[in-house]
Amino acid sequence: MEKLKQRWGIESNFQIVVIFIVFAVTGSTAVKFAAPLTEFIGLHKESVNPWIYWTVRILIIFPIYQVLLVAYGWLFGQFKFFWNMEKKMLKRIGMGFLFN
Repeated sequence: MEKLKQRWGIESNFQIVVIFIVFAVTGSTAVKFAAPLTEFIGLHKESVNPWIYWTVRILIIFPIYQVLLVAYGWLFGQFKFFWNMEKKMLKRIGMGFLFN
């Protein structure tokens, strides 16, 4: 835990627990939101090739997850941590121009 706290710049174990809770809640919520969206655009698990269905679903989940991560981070009082993480991740995937 000490190594993780140092790497993330966190001061307390409580903060780590809150961050883990935010990750868990965000992942679950993003997956729940993706189901009605795939239905809305007409993708049904039974009627489409599984490769297409899951590729599109993951592409839908990704932006939902990013937005929810910052939102839940704010709700749980960890906005600064998740905002910095979000900026790093977007820079790594080549979208750092959004923050110039």
